Amino acid sequence: MENTKTTKRRNVPRELAVSGLFAALIAAGAFIKITIPVQPYPMHFTLQWFFVLLAGLLFDKRQAAGSVGTYLLIGLLGVPVFAAGGGLGYLVRPTFGFLLGFFLAAYVMAGICEQMRKRTAMNVWKMMIPATAGLLVYYAMGAIYFYIISNYVISMPIGWKLVLINTVLLTIGEDFILCVLAVMVAARLRPAVMRMME
Repeated sequence: MENTKTTKRRNVPRELAVSGLFAALIAAGAFIKITIPVQPYPMHFTLQWFFVLLAGLLFDKRQAAGSVGTYLLIGLLGVPVFAAGGGLGYLVRPTFGFLLGFFLAAYVMAGICEQMRKRTAMNVWKMMIPATAGLLVYYAMGAIYFYIISNYVISMPIGWKLVLINTVLLTIGEDFILCVLAVMVAARLRPAVMRMME
């Protein structure tokens, strides 16, 4: 019993370091972006999603959500790590839902991976299941939040059709490609990450 507790204590600094590292990678990904000048809010295609995918595919639910949660907290405290700045005012930006989608997607992907590993060995093709589920969660959260904030908070009415075109159809193809790339990278990194976290 004592050895188990010691192991858990010894791993806490590593888990915090990993969360900090991935929070930094997600933040860096925000600055590698292509801005799509659509109305009423421009959309950004960034590499953030790639690092969120890696967190969800490589770590457990706590670590994956912790990495993204750390990034969100830093941004909401005012550090300009989001694609268009930072601060609490970001909560009323329609596009903030995609950042919340990062958090939820990372948690869901890690949870699916944990369940799948209990039943079978993971490979590249099987890892596409949690990656695709995460993509759907990410976009669903982003689109719903965009619609609610636009129509009921900032009084900038927008229909579902335009929401789906501007926030989903313009970038989901590119983000699916990032899913494929992240799965390939995660499949190679996972053995080393598992050894590091032991």
